Amino acid sequence: MTKDKNKLPTTFKAFIDKFPVLGEAHENVAKSIEQQGPLDPKTLSLIKMGICMGANLESAFRSHVRRAMQNGATTEEIEQAILLAMNTVGFPRTVAAWQWAWQQIKRDQDEQSS
Repeated sequence: MTKDKNKLPTTFKAFIDKFPVLGEAHENVAKSIEQQGPLDPKTLSLIKMGICMGANLESAFRSHVRRAMQNGATTEEIEQAILLAMNTVGFPRTVAAWQWAWQQIKRDQDEQSS
């Protein structure tokens, strides 16, 4: 897998280590989908954040927050993407996602300053 393995959740890493062919297939499908349209990487990451919020996938959501920032998203853009979900997925899930995002943002900032 081309992603930095140190950034991946432990369970995901263990699964990919056990089933590397599936990990490679997963990576190839993701790349193929990203190439199917005109959306830029930042927009793709913000959309994936919304999908993860709706599905209540905390680890994947945090991963896409990190990717959104790596692709140039500001904290304001991340927060707006989160707020867009409030009327659809509800206030509690929106607040939880906002907390997850800030935990990831702070974690990434701490890693960069070390």
